[in-house]
Amino acid sequence: MPSGETTVNIKSQAFCLGTSRFSDPDLAAVSAREGQLAAWTRAFAQYGAAVPSRVEGDFAVALADERGRLFLAVDRFSIRTLCYKLTGEQLSYGERADEVAGPEGEMDPQAIFDYLYFHVIPAPRTLFKNVFRLSAGHSALFDKGKLTVTPYWVPSFEERLRQPIGKLKVEFRQLLRNAVSHQLDGRHIGCFLSGGTDSSTVAGVLGEVTGQSARTFSIGFDAAGYDEMAFARIAAKHFRTEHHEHYVTPEDLVRAIPLVAASFDQPFGNSSAVPAYFCARMAKSAGVERMLGGDGGDELFGGNSRYAKQRLFSHYQKLPALMRRDFLEPLLRSSGKFNRIPGVRKLASYVEQAKVPMPERMQMYNLLTRLGLREVLTPEFLSSIDTGGPMTEMSKVYGSAQTTSLVNRMLAYDWKYTLADTDLPKVVGATALAGLQVGFPLLDNRLVDFSQRLAPELKLKGQQLRWFFKDALRDFLPTEIINKKKQGFGLPFGVWLTQHGRLRDLALASLESLRQKGVVRAEFLDRLLKEYLPQHPGYYGEMVWILMMMAQWHDSRSSYRLHNRAP
Repeated sequence: MPSGETTVNIKSQAFCLGTSRFSDPDLAAVSAREGQLAAWTRAFAQYGAAVPSRVEGDFAVALADERGRLFLAVDRFSIRTLCYKLTGEQLSYGERADEVAGPEGEMDPQAIFDYLYFHVIPAPRTLFKNVFRLSAGHSALFDKGKLTVTPYWVPSFEERLRQPIGKLKVEFRQLLRNAVSHQLDGRHIGCFLSGGTDSSTVAGVLGEVTGQSARTFSIGFDAAGYDEMAFARIAAKHFRTEHHEHYVTPEDLVRAIPLVAASFDQPFGNSSAVPAYFCARMAKSAGVERMLGGDGGDELFGGNSRYAKQRLFSHYQKLPALMRRDFLEPLLRSSGKFNRIPGVRKLASYVEQAKVPMPERMQMYNLLTRLGLREVLTPEFLSSIDTGGPMTEMSKVYGSAQTTSLVNRMLAYDWKYTLADTDLPKVVGATALAGLQVGFPLLDNRLVDFSQRLAPELKLKGQQLRWFFKDALRDFLPTEIINKKKQGFGLPFGVWLTQHGRLRDLALASLESLRQKGVVRAEFLDRLLKEYLPQHPGYYGEMVWILMMMAQWHDSRSSYRLHNRAP
């Protein structure tokens, strides 16, 4: 196993995780000759705390120098993670929050609320009090008992730079090839293939740069509206890949849910972690040692539908204030025959959403708040948390990007909340559980830099999502995939929950264990299963899932208390 890819012991003084690339020829030579940690140590001595800006790839490093200073850093998207705890003048650190916290770690109620709100716990908070995860693009310097945490990279967009489209396309295609080539380290490579634009692109480029058929792996579901296997097969046929498939069943979930839940260092509620694990396990059985994921394309090049939706809402704010405040809004609030005109209710809904500022507007359909905090959570738990905390943190992130474009600001927001806090931990965790390494070519530094100088109107052209990406690859990808709507490895959990006895038993037992924990109201658990779930399995099944995964994680760690009240 290459240097820097072993599990970290929190007693270690120095370590390096991931695959670092050094642009400095001397440092690159040291890395090749003595290993990545030696190169990082020399680079830290030469550049000090500025060193992460001079290194590419995915990494988490802890370095010590002759002056007794400790330096911690993670890559731009925190593909590799690093957690720490400061106790007096003693700094403990390691890859996993649970290991840094130790068996006596105390859970943080605010982190539990963050989990229920986001379905993950965004950095820098972790589940444990006084244990923090280094945020993406951040470093920390521990010197003479003082810890200083700072960002070394903040998304910054060059929105006035304009280049000919043809030249941009040529550059982009070459950057894609380089990004995939950087992931080739001599091990047997495979690709996740959902049938979407990103995973299909990675699979196609892998075959192009190696001159061999890519090995692709896809997951399907025998449930209407959830299965994308047809598109995966189109991509596999088009690029002549060595294709492998597995259809996940409810019985698969019964066996895998406890295993997947317990494998993370804190509760993790993204349901596609389970199908990602089965995909990685299938690849492991086929002899693959490293998987490539297509994560990042939507967030770099404007592929999520909410980008177009929020742009539409932003148009309302451009209307004269008098027209909005004194005419439209009072008219739409009035009752009578006017409200019975077709389309008026839809217009009223549009105005109500458009009035809410960003980024709050993106959370108007948050599952927890739509259900009602007081209906879901106990009074004791609510009294121990700041319910406005998540929005305060989101607003800071949303406002920190150096941009004047709504689209780019939403992209930068998603670089943290969608990629660094959710999708990347999901894939990294799933592949690690299966015994594989993973890489993300579309998050290559050079591609990210390219995205930052690509004009916003080329990412979202009118209401056309990721226009440039698709147009640049129109002669490369199958037409069906260029035109398809994004779906991914969505899991039909709620639907199966109403149909499969053993899966329902597992969910019921998990939720039952939450009744006396002091977090979720027992009455809500009853309504969720007996009243809400049958009405809309797909929607309310998501709440069952995140509660089940929290309970499963907690039950695998019997020494931790879920809340202040004893179980």
